[in-house]
Amino acid sequence: MAQDTNNEFEVRIITPDRTFFKGNATMVEFNTTEGEIGIYKHHIPMTVIIKPGVLTITGAEVKKAALHSGFAEILGDSVTILAEVIEWPDEIDEMRAMAAKERAERYLAEKDPKTDMARAETALLRASARISVIK
Repeated sequence: MAQDTNNEFEVRIITPDRTFFKGNATMVEFNTTEGEIGIYKHHIPMTVIIKPGVLTITGAEVKKAALHSGFAEILGDSVTILAEVIEWPDEIDEMRAMAAKERAERYLAEKDPKTDMARAETALLRASARISVIK
C-alpha cells in the first residue's frame, strides 16, 4: 500500500451569510471551550464548541482571522467550522475593537453586581481576538 504523503486537508468556514473560506490547509488552530486545538490531517473525528480567539489557517501561506463563536466538525480529511461571526483583519475596525476592549475591561474591574460578567468576559475575548489579528 502506498503511503499518503499529502498532508493537506479541506477546510470550510461557513457563516450565516457567506462561505468565509474554502480551501486546503496543513494545520488549523483555534480556541475551543476545552482549550486551544491544533488540527492536522488524520485528526481523530470530533465536534467542538468554539470560544472567541484567533483562527490560524496554515497552508501555502498563513491566514489569521478573529473567530468569535460557533461549532467545528473535525474529520480525518476535513474541518468544517460553522461560525456565527468571523472576520479577516481588513474587516476589523481597530478603533472600535480598542473601545470594546476598554469597555469590557472596565465592566470587569468595576465588579458591579448588575453586570453580566460572562457577557463582559466574552466581549473582552472577542475584542482581544480582533486586536490580535490586526497587529
